[in-house]
Amino acid sequence: MSAFDFDTPVDRAGTNSSRWEKYAGRDVIPLWVADTDFRAPPAVIDALRKRIEHGIFGYTAPPPELRELIVARMARLYAWEIAPESIVYVPGVVSALYMAANRLTKPGEHLLSPAPVYYHLFRAAQHAPRDWTNVPMVLDGGRWVWDEAELAAAVRAGTRMLMLCNPHNPGGTIFTRAELERLAAFAQKHNLVIVSDEIHCDLLLDEGKAHVPIASLSPQVSKRTVTLMAPSKTFNIAGIGLAYAIIEDRALREAFSFDLKKSVHDASLAGYEAALAAYREGDAWLSAQLDYLRGNRSLVEAIVDRLPGVQTAHLEATYLSWIDCSGLGVADPHALFLEHGLGLSPGADFGAPQFVRLNFGTQRKVLASAMERFENAVTAAGKR
Repeated sequence: MSAFDFDTPVDRAGTNSSRWEKYAGRDVIPLWVADTDFRAPPAVIDALRKRIEHGIFGYTAPPPELRELIVARMARLYAWEIAPESIVYVPGVVSALYMAANRLTKPGEHLLSPAPVYYHLFRAAQHAPRDWTNVPMVLDGGRWVWDEAELAAAVRAGTRMLMLCNPHNPGGTIFTRAELERLAAFAQKHNLVIVSDEIHCDLLLDEGKAHVPIASLSPQVSKRTVTLMAPSKTFNIAGIGLAYAIIEDRALREAFSFDLKKSVHDASLAGYEAALAAYREGDAWLSAQLDYLRGNRSLVEAIVDRLPGVQTAHLEATYLSWIDCSGLGVADPHALFLEHGLGLSPGADFGAPQFVRLNFGTQRKVLASAMERFENAVTAAGKR
């Protein structure tokens, strides 16, 4: 039995939770935006409590120990040796995506982004503004992977950047070393900067499959890569406000971080404290969370697999099921599930209107109720 409790419900009403307040006052179970209903690791809560009791919350410099922890973590998990100065703190990965598109490309240059994908990858290009091409992801052996022929066809003379989401959100793919080596060779051939969103790198559900940061493949790949990571998804501290870019090439790092305050505020005092505690003492909690999430994944996949009109690829990572509803014959699957009291992420946000994304990072009892509603919605669609 786990030493950590993921089963006891935590009432998030009245906490201004983005996920739960969206449907406040309605009989809707919200399983959309990617945070979980699990309390953060005890070490994180204790560290924040101690800092709050200090009572002074002034301007805060990044703690040197956090850089050391991140450097040690990259070496331990990925055999990736980085220098402390390669780390650039930002308030969030989303902010960093927009900064990368704006600062590492020029007007008139072109970006490549996978589709479907977490929408801020292509919105970053849209708002820079830069021209971009959504390159299809395809199912191969039950995994969402790049259509490499389409990728090769999409490159132009002015293509400057390749956006990557590894592990993939919403598909849940843990890209293999061979797959990443082909992407890296493609970037090398066309002289592309790689911006890799790796925020879900710790949420690996398939045991025996390892996360490989694309920048860790070789110094040559690292020289053209911006790797974006954070403890936020891993330890459910997304509201704290801390992420980091690892940029080993000095010129690329300086271009990304030039006059940082012009674009974003500093990472937060609470973010530094939470990250320190999580990276120092959170591994046992993370392991227990992954075991719990594996059980939730099994529940979702078993129900989806036996229902007509819906299907999902096996999820290797994240807590976000990507469900194909095209067999239901409804124009708007998101609206269908909402009618039956289930708030999911619409696939249209990711570029795939016939899909929905279901966040199963919640208590098992809540998830079981949600899946009953899911089944009722599918059954109702079949009677239309």
